[in-house]
Amino acid sequence: MEKIEITSVSSRGQIVIPQNLREKLRIKEGEKFIVIGEDNTLVLKRIEMSSFKGYEKLLKKTREYAKKQSLEEKEIAEAISKARKK
Repeated sequence: MEKIEITSVSSRGQIVIPQNLREKLRIKEGEKFIVIGEDNTLVLKRIEMSSFKGYEKLLKKTREYAKKQSLEEKEIAEAISKARKK
């Protein structure tokens, strides 16, 4: 980084990322971060979210399949639980 910036914590626990750093890193409103804390150090890591367009299409096909197969919620929950154990 080019220089050190000072910020503070609000009464709600919010921390402002200085504008010049937001611009330099192209941080936009609503972006998500992982916060890692150890000893007296905090690290912010931006999470890059995948597009949900593909997931929506997959979810629609999955719902259609479950409906055609006359699957009940209980059966679906059991299948999910079984898959997660693998």
